[in-house]
Amino acid sequence: MSATFESLRPAFTTAIGMVTPSANVVVERVTTAILADFPKVSAHFSRTPVFGSLDLFPEGYDWEGMLGAARLLAQAQPDVIAWNGSKGGMLGLSVDQEFCRKVADETGIRATTSTVALYHALDTIDTRRVAIVSPYMPEYQQKLVAAFTHAGFDVVADACSQIGDNLAFAVASDASIADMVYRVADAKPDAILTWCTNFPAAFTVAKLENEVGIPILDSVTLAVWHALQLTGHHETAARRWGQLFETADRHNLPVVGNP
Repeated sequence: MSATFESLRPAFTTAIGMVTPSANVVVERVTTAILADFPKVSAHFSRTPVFGSLDLFPEGYDWEGMLGAARLLAQAQPDVIAWNGSKGGMLGLSVDQEFCRKVADETGIRATTSTVALYHALDTIDTRRVAIVSPYMPEYQQKLVAAFTHAGFDVVADACSQIGDNLAFAVASDASIADMVYRVADAKPDAILTWCTNFPAAFTVAKLENEVGIPILDSVTLAVWHALQLTGHHETAARRWGQLFETADRHNLPVVGNP
């Protein structure tokens, strides 16, 4: 007897809302791939205008666009809303914490971001000594390194692909990403950040971690990981995506409310 559509429907118990830059194609790909290991968790996406090579809000966020995207997601009543964007690394943790507060105040739904998740992850390994790999142009990379340094990070090495267009970040090859990771690994950081949420590094993280022996924290994966943390999913089912998904059990990382 053939299965009915009803019997094939997964028993979803958790919904994660993701706000992503409009020209981003990597966030959905990585998120849905990771959540294949969490069959009771669904992902739902909303976009805010970020595209091309020109940042229309270089000193901050497009709050209208970002919160508008969050409000649309809130209509689906997800358990958590995540800003899966990496600009908070340059703007500073407090700006992303403000996003979380604004979302919680307006929607009643807890929130996180890639940058907030990064701090949680680095706290579990008790370090701020990092190297940064990105697809950015050197000018933006220098600002990013300076911002992390100002925030108290010891950035011991960095490498960038020198790509200027937001959409083009997504076509960085596995080989080019690996080459940059190998180069910065020579400086022996405690963690390597693959930083940009339209940068497809997540697909090579586990392999590269095995090769260089250093944890690699990817900005897209971080947002998914922390959203799972906030909704009580501590399984190591997704360990194939890297050491990050083993940190909860290894370090007893608590589930917290709004960051």
